Amino acid sequence: MKPVLAMLIAALLVASCASGRSPVDAERGPGWYTVKRSDTLYSIAWRYGLEYQELAKWNGIDVSTPIYPGQRLRLLKPHDQSTPAMSAGASVATAGDDNTSPADGGGAAAAGGSSKAATATASDPAMLADPAKWIWPTAGKPLNSFVASRLDRRGIDIAGKQGQEVVAVADGKVVYSGNGLAGYGNLIIIKHSETYLSAYAYCQQRMVEEGMSVRAGRQVATMGEKDRVAKLYFEIRRNGKPVDPLKYLPKQ
Repeated sequence: MKPVLAMLIAALLVASCASGRSPVDAERGPGWYTVKRSDTLYSIAWRYGLEYQELAKWNGIDVSTPIYPGQRLRLLKPHDQSTPAMSAGASVATAGDDNTSPADGGGAAAAGGSSKAATATASDPAMLADPAKWIWPTAGKPLNSFVASRLDRRGIDIAGKQGQEVVAVADGKVVYSGNGLAGYGNLIIIKHSETYLSAYAYCQQRMVEEGMSVRAGRQVATMGEKDRVAKLYFEIRRNGKPVDPLKYLPKQ
């Protein structure tokens, strides 16, 4: 009876494997991300160069739905095994991966704080349309130019002095304020419309919290430094993709 029993067990195991879900469907392997304590839906989408609306849709949630530490989020369109676009040199997470450790320490905000970064509503006048105009985030000259193909040039560095004022470039809502994204230091992300987001990195001090509405010119941070050089790293993203900030900011 033992050989028969062994064959039966083997047959059951084969059947189980054959009927099991694919690695992506099983929330394992490439294309999945484990939510960390400082994450919001917007910061995860920013890290991987995705539209936050798509990220929410792929995971069957609303953009205002809270996320929580340990939650697994799909980074690929269902049934699409291609690699998602990357940003800031991040790699797609695999099961058990630590999802890229922050370069400047973990953020203090809870992942559930993404509920504060809710989608715009008709009662939010700052979020009804794309910005009619933009202003410079700080005083200073650009230190480099935008190059979409280079991960470290998908924005511009603006020269200045440590501690100088950093302001919102247009009306919007703060959807991320923390230091949980490796390579950005203290980072603020502002949602200006369903199309546009802006980001302010290497900040010395963050002066706004997630969920706050801000007007153009409102101070959101003070300038910090990177590689011993005082500067602000600034990005604008349109539908999740980096665009040249100099095409939106007024000429100096």
